[in-house]
Amino acid sequence: MSSQDGKRRALIVTGEASGDLHGANLIRAAAKVDPGLSFFGVGGKRMAEAGCDILIPSEELAVMGAVEVLANIRVIARAMRKLRTVIDAESKPDLVVLIDYPGFNLRLARHAKAADIPVLYYISPKVWAWKKERVKTIARFVDRLALIFPFEEAYFQGLDLEAVYVGNPLMDEVQDLESRELFRNRYGIETAAPVIGLFPGSRRSEIRYNFQTLVQSARLILQDKPSARFLLPVASSLPRALFDELLAEEDLPVTLVENESIYDLAHACDAVACVSGTVTLQTALAGTPMVVVYRMSPVSFAIARLLVKVPYVSLVNIVAGEEVVRELLQEEAKPENIAAELLRILDDSGYNQQIQRGLVAVKEKMGAPGCSIRVAKMASEMSQGKVRS
Repeated sequence: MSSQDGKRRALIVTGEASGDLHGANLIRAAAKVDPGLSFFGVGGKRMAEAGCDILIPSEELAVMGAVEVLANIRVIARAMRKLRTVIDAESKPDLVVLIDYPGFNLRLARHAKAADIPVLYYISPKVWAWKKERVKTIARFVDRLALIFPFEEAYFQGLDLEAVYVGNPLMDEVQDLESRELFRNRYGIETAAPVIGLFPGSRRSEIRYNFQTLVQSARLILQDKPSARFLLPVASSLPRALFDELLAEEDLPVTLVENESIYDLAHACDAVACVSGTVTLQTALAGTPMVVVYRMSPVSFAIARLLVKVPYVSLVNIVAGEEVVRELLQEEAKPENIAAELLRILDDSGYNQQIQRGLVAVKEKMGAPGCSIRVAKMASEMSQGKVRS
């Protein structure tokens, strides 16, 4: 399956901004471990910068919720057809690497398996939260599964599948944090000003349902703290123009932040309101207290309530095994509730310190760095025919 020049090729697929980040780190690690392995497929700006040949931009597929998926079904189906054609081509990839995004990627894994291409799945579908029956599907069509939470291994015991805990990729990213004073000075924010992060998400559907709620929360906070300032990261999967347009009519002290470490940005904040997702763990690793917010279409939320079987939705609380940060979902995610929680974090030092202690415990549970290198070694072995270790 290798190309005529002896190079091996891996088809890599992710449909989300977090997957783009983890994919980029994997590609860079693979360049060190095995320079003979190249990557092409579905990804975003970060994977492109790391050397991936992008066939389909991942932002085209970045939707969440049943209603939102249905609205984009033609785009998703077209992407699937294109990737199946790649898999069926005479010059097949030597390996398929799938990152999260299970609804799409498990169907692609089935096709790759039928074409006799080894499949490495990095960041398992969350079978511990919903669709536990997926473990059998994963075992049928995936050769190696790289798990990022230690408690996940138990779900795959006794199956014909090599499922290995490799550590958490976020531990490879977080470095020494920039001082909050330097970060704030760079954006013209006084060191003494209360700074709140507004993290609305990386998908257009998340912006649609959460952005205005966070803006209204900011207005309420300003009534109590007129000197407050707000930092809002622009995800690499979204254009800045979208946020410029949304904020054009708002007279709020909001600074849009691009091309900065999300860890440094979170560290520069005194408190953060963020959508549920990878960013909650990134904020936790920065040590910043937060409130987790999530709104989606009523139909999608009703379906999720029926399917999801875990007591928490944020990864911070899931890793902790208890409520470290407050979660405000759907109807509870009102501006009044969000603003009240942020103000409590800012004003109640005992409550603030309690959250910080919980975040330290979460960081300890996430293990040591080295995840990207471990997965890169797995990819290298599999691309050379060593499907199982």
